[in-house]
Amino acid sequence: MSEVKLTAVTRTEFGKGAARRIRRDNKVPGVLYGHGSDPLHLTLPGHELLMALRTSNVLIALDIDGKTNELAIPKSIQRDPIKGFLEHVDLQLVKRGETVSVEIPVQAEGELAPGGFLLEYVLDALPVEAEATHIPQQVTVSVAGLEAGDSIQAKDIALPSGVKLDVEGDTVVLQVLSAQAEEAPAEGEDETAAEA
Repeated sequence: MSEVKLTAVTRTEFGKGAARRIRRDNKVPGVLYGHGSDPLHLTLPGHELLMALRTSNVLIALDIDGKTNELAIPKSIQRDPIKGFLEHVDLQLVKRGETVSVEIPVQAEGELAPGGFLLEYVLDALPVEAEATHIPQQVTVSVAGLEAGDSIQAKDIALPSGVKLDVEGDTVVLQVLSAQAEEAPAEGEDETAAEA
């Protein structure tokens, strides 16, 4: 679990105009909430936040106004749909030793059985409960030798110690499908006519 330190400043201006001004300064508006406290509106450094969010479920150590230090994890990230820059981020306040609900990416490894099968990710991230400072970056699942009709359920995935499923055990995470064959030309059609 990686921990990234960021310096944040509380903000008092709200609305679209204020958010645009913040983004123009290469910063990102955000909200820190949790533990029954009032939401705290923040301005975060844009580039540093963007780099931190490349790691899923990153633990962010916030230095707020040089007065308080808080730990947070990203809960909601809004990006510009065309340019991809960060528009807003919601951060959840966490404490060391606290259990949080997060989704961790699922990574498949190994080769499927021969025969042109396709692997479908029913869930590309697995909902789990983990200690806030020990959230795994991903879970790896072996799909070696699986054939059409085979599936991997949540309960089949080995989780690190201290991590529990936050979804029913029989939830399908990965499944193997048979590849669709190309449609053969109908009887009576000659192949050259079908190609034209």
